[in-house]
Amino acid sequence: MIFITAKFRVLPEHADAWPEITGEFTRATRAEPGCLWFEWSRGVDDPTEYVLTEAFRDDEAGAAHVGSEHFRTACEALPRHLAETPRIVNVTVPQDDWSRLGEMAVPQKS
Repeated sequence: MIFITAKFRVLPEHADAWPEITGEFTRATRAEPGCLWFEWSRGVDDPTEYVLTEAFRDDEAGAAHVGSEHFRTACEALPRHLAETPRIVNVTVPQDDWSRLGEMAVPQKS
């Protein structure tokens, strides 16, 4: 799968509305057949920073995402709400879902 994490520093006046600003883009991306997940988190230490964690089934699904109309629309619309260019980590990993964090295993309840 293609695993992507991107950090978006949003202008302070738009930070509270970011989930609504990105809502249509988020819904359209989640509906893509090759999207495994597309999740936003807001920074605890910096409320103007949002982290996007996303994954796509394979290179073909990633290319379909980048080639989609909703991606092009987001590339045009979202920068006006940002304080800086988003930063990204993009890697291909040999798995298709989250792994368990064994060091923090929660015992099964009987």
